[in-house]
Amino acid sequence: MLSAPYPFPDLRLPERLTAGRLLLSMLRARPWLVAVAAVTGTLWTLPSALLPLVVGRGVDAIAAGDTGALWKWALVAAGLGVVQAGFGTWLHFASYGLWIHGAGSTQRLVTSHTTRLGAVLREATTTGNVVAVTSSDINWIGNTFEVIGRTVGSVVAFVVVGVAMLSSSPLLGVVALVGVPLAVLGIGPLLRPLQKRKAVQRENLSEVNALGADIVSGLRILRGVGGERRFLQRFRTASQVVRRSGVEVGRSEAWLAAAAIVLPGLVTVAITWLGARLALDGTIGVGELVAFYGVSAFLVVPVDTATEAVSSLSSGTVAARKVCGLLALRPKLAEPASPVPLPEGRLDLVDTESGVRAAPGRLTVVDLGAEAEAIAERMARFTDAGEGERVLVGGVPADQVALAELRARVVFAHNQDIWFSGVLRDQLAPARPGGVGLTEALYAADADDIIEALPEGVDELIGERGREVSGGQRQRLSLARALAVDADVLLLDEPTSAVDAHTEARITERVAELRRGRTTVVFSQSPLWIHVADEVVRAKAVTV
Repeated sequence: MLSAPYPFPDLRLPERLTAGRLLLSMLRARPWLVAVAAVTGTLWTLPSALLPLVVGRGVDAIAAGDTGALWKWALVAAGLGVVQAGFGTWLHFASYGLWIHGAGSTQRLVTSHTTRLGAVLREATTTGNVVAVTSSDINWIGNTFEVIGRTVGSVVAFVVVGVAMLSSSPLLGVVALVGVPLAVLGIGPLLRPLQKRKAVQRENLSEVNALGADIVSGLRILRGVGGERRFLQRFRTASQVVRRSGVEVGRSEAWLAAAAIVLPGLVTVAITWLGARLALDGTIGVGELVAFYGVSAFLVVPVDTATEAVSSLSSGTVAARKVCGLLALRPKLAEPASPVPLPEGRLDLVDTESGVRAAPGRLTVVDLGAEAEAIAERMARFTDAGEGERVLVGGVPADQVALAELRARVVFAHNQDIWFSGVLRDQLAPARPGGVGLTEALYAADADDIIEALPEGVDELIGERGREVSGGQRQRLSLARALAVDADVLLLDEPTSAVDAHTEARITERVAELRRGRTTVVFSQSPLWIHVADEVVRAKAVTV
């Protein structure tokens, strides 16, 4: 869906976002599609509503022995069938387009926003909530949009039929125009319990998704400690909670469906009974009686469609609230109001809080123990410096540089970097034109032997978090990925902590040679890195 050729529009969301405003913003982004669905829905529903009236006229023609009139009304009935078939096709096209627009726009909106959130997402919400939004909530929102055309068509058809009945028999027309809305209103008390139960089901689904994600991510550890059975039981218990909440939702929907049949059915019975009495009194003819019976039977359709629309809107509102909850999360780091561009060429890096300075074009090793990680995060602007302190990149305060530019020119690689499932070549950052090639990066990280051992080489398909390789191999591949980016400033946090001394010695020499002339900061206490460093920072003192 994310790569589909469908032209998803840019959504203009209000500052104070609610579920209703989110859904309306999406509809406003595609007004022509909504209009097409409404028009085709009307032209698809009207023939069904008008057909009983046409049949009634045909019955009157038979009673009068008027063959010509009979043929005329027969041709009109056939024409209504053709019109309904043609516009039914267009209605399906427009309704499915609305479904794609609702579901796809929601997915793109959530995906873009969660990408901007970065690490804040893990702290602010659960994995299960995000999975539920992108798996079930988008479908609920799509269903809310899909029913729009049929709902508009049903309302228009009901009004047209009611007016037609009112002109033929005021009594029957009033019964229809009053009885059907009352039937719809009678369904109202069932909607609030349904919405509450769907909200509970949504929360339970989020929890079971989170539990499933945790089990999958820790499957290797669970097997090692023999915890598979216990977590399987926990997952089964959570699944049963979801099942029970689904049963409660199904019970509410069953009552809703029953009411959608019974209440308009009572209106149909009333119209048929009154029509029969009027026909016996001679007030209306046999043809009109047939027409009124057919129309009263048709009135079940608008009520059924209204019930479906309300149920879909209930589910869509619950889903939209969850989406709004995600969209309300804000990144930890604010974008500058007026970004300042970084200077071209080599960049130095200064953290005024710790006094650490990385000279431009030099390899600096920072040996400050427990302080190192916090300094690295500040220098890469993963966090902001303390009050009154700053991080300067090429003389420009880091918080005044656009994050996109800062991330492109200052890269921070640490051992917690995540690997996704996919082709290994796609996981390794492509080299910039004229910069470091992938082969060079793999050689510098001493990772070429890992590639040679894989059946498909760099085209090997690896699983989530790179479970096919060991911790030391994954660390070397992560280093190769960081080197291949060929950043102007590269910060490495303990890049060789999981390899043996001989491998580390090769890596330090090769990285020093590969990054010669570019600013590189290595946070490590290893003497092998200190040996190849141009500058070493220890306890705020610099030794050349």
